[in-house]
Amino acid sequence: MADVSVIGAQWGDEGKGKLVDWLSAKADVVVRFQGGHNAGHTLVIDGKVYKLSLLPSGIVRDGKVSIIGNGVVVDPWALAAEIKKLKGQGVHITPVNLLIAENAPLILPLHGELDTIREGAAKDADKIGTTKRGIGPAYEDKVGRRAIRIIDLAHPETLAAKVNVLLNHHNALRRGLGVAEIAADELLAQLKEISKEVLPFAAPVWKVLHDAKKAGKRILFEGAQGVLLDVDHGTYPFVTSSNTVAGQAAAGSGLGPDAIDYVLGIVKAYTTRVGEGPFPTEDQGPDGQMLGERGHEFGTVTGRQRRCGWFDAVLVRQTLKVSGVSGVALTKLDVLDGFEKLKVCTGYKIGDVVYDYFPAGQDAQAKVEPIYEEMDGWSGSTAGARSWADLPAEAVKYVRRIEELLECPIALVSTSPEREDVILMKDPFEG
Repeated sequence: MADVSVIGAQWGDEGKGKLVDWLSAKADVVVRFQGGHNAGHTLVIDGKVYKLSLLPSGIVRDGKVSIIGNGVVVDPWALAAEIKKLKGQGVHITPVNLLIAENAPLILPLHGELDTIREGAAKDADKIGTTKRGIGPAYEDKVGRRAIRIIDLAHPETLAAKVNVLLNHHNALRRGLGVAEIAADELLAQLKEISKEVLPFAAPVWKVLHDAKKAGKRILFEGAQGVLLDVDHGTYPFVTSSNTVAGQAAAGSGLGPDAIDYVLGIVKAYTTRVGEGPFPTEDQGPDGQMLGERGHEFGTVTGRQRRCGWFDAVLVRQTLKVSGVSGVALTKLDVLDGFEKLKVCTGYKIGDVVYDYFPAGQDAQAKVEPIYEEMDGWSGSTAGARSWADLPAEAVKYVRRIEELLECPIALVSTSPEREDVILMKDPFEG
């Protein structure tokens, strides 16, 4: 039995929520290992829609333990609201089936304010496209060694000193930005009140995970966003503020790298992106518009319309390599139903120079032109298919060509948002 890490292999929004939910049927523990409530997973189960931001997708299944790891930045107010909302939908959430790493850093109201101020002051060309939810500033405080962490809420006798250290930094920034300073007493009062909501879930999750692994429990690691938003390997600076690659599953949970036996990369059958930054295969014409409409391409968290375009095999091949992906889950194949012709990017060019990878420089990334291979589309439907025999011949050819270009086996194909609409070739839990 293998422990599995699931990551998005594009710019996020690949359908990780459904696949993690589907895989969690065989898992005992589901762990979220990075990001914040800027992530968004939509699950459709028996026609009922659940929208998650911070909570691991396993939370909607009975008998599973869901863990928010130390690599996540936690907005306690957003978390409390999400728990309340899901409870209202009939989801059972207690400190028995939900644990939060006691060493996870907090996102505070001042982080969201700073995020909004910075993005608002940036020139259009310099805007990152942040969700303005404070994720970046919270990670800055983490690496700056001044973050307030979950465990700090349990020790009010030392919390005031920690808040003062934090505000020495932030109030200096706010003065420079012409924004009113924050009173320590006010922030302390807010933290004292919200601590009642989150402290019951706090735990040394690294120990819980080690004990679970020792007992032979199956662990599923769940990433947020996608590798192209990784702070090291993504389209910098138009990235998120954490590492989204599979290697972060170990650091962001408290388990060593040998804990991950199989890495599943979630890949959409076309390409989307939310926010600013390069997007070589973006299609701003009728085809791109049709992809967006058929795929319901709006952000789970922000509701922003996603930019849409053709499948980029060069980018995905690169993300699979830097994440050590064992197999690919191809999602939303049904969105391509009815297209007469399909395009797949197989390389780039800048002037007369051809690239088989995405260059790291911001200037080069803005200039690359895609080299396309055109394939026949199909008129039949792939929606709801659960076996290869259910797919049109052209759809099978498309999947196999993508597999060839990615140099990585396709383990499964998702053909609708419904939990069971999956064509399975390789069970990740079988290693």
